[in-house]
Amino acid sequence: MGLSKSMARPATRQPNRLPALTALLVALALLALPGLAHAQGAVRSVHGDWQIRCDTPPGAQTEQCALIQSVVAEDRSNAGLTVIVLKTADQKSRLMRVVAPLGVLLPSGLGLKLDNQDVGRAGFVRCLPNGCVAEVVMDDKLLGQLRSAKTATFIIFETPEEGIGFPLSLNGLGEGYDKLP
Repeated sequence: MGLSKSMARPATRQPNRLPALTALLVALALLALPGLAHAQGAVRSVHGDWQIRCDTPPGAQTEQCALIQSVVAEDRSNAGLTVIVLKTADQKSRLMRVVAPLGVLLPSGLGLKLDNQDVGRAGFVRCLPNGCVAEVVMDDKLLGQLRSAKTATFIIFETPEEGIGFPLSLNGLGEGYDKLP
């Protein structure tokens, strides 16, 4: 799979940056995974197949919002993936975080195809009790590709030879992104 600049490098972590937003995203990611009985964070709006969910994390003074979609693999109903798109509180960065199921082969990273064209791979940055997180900074090129494509397929690997594709609808992503506070 070819690498693009936007997918080839995970976002850099900066110390002590946006702890409330991170707490919200972890909570939203864990609660948005398929199969969980309840979800926190109010659905602010629905844009095609995407939801804007907002919540005020403990200790935060302002509400934080993210654009979210959760999907299940077509051939494995027990394997889910959650995609979270957000603008950082300082409005200087756009991030895409993808929470993949536990058991993913970490060195292979997370692959992305848009309309069946390889875009690249992103590395996993950490694993949580309910899944492993890949993160990329969304540059203008990647955001443009996501806006113009019809479908996205995120690919995780359980073995070096066995990939699992998660088809994700991009219907409403551009509109939802534009509505993010």
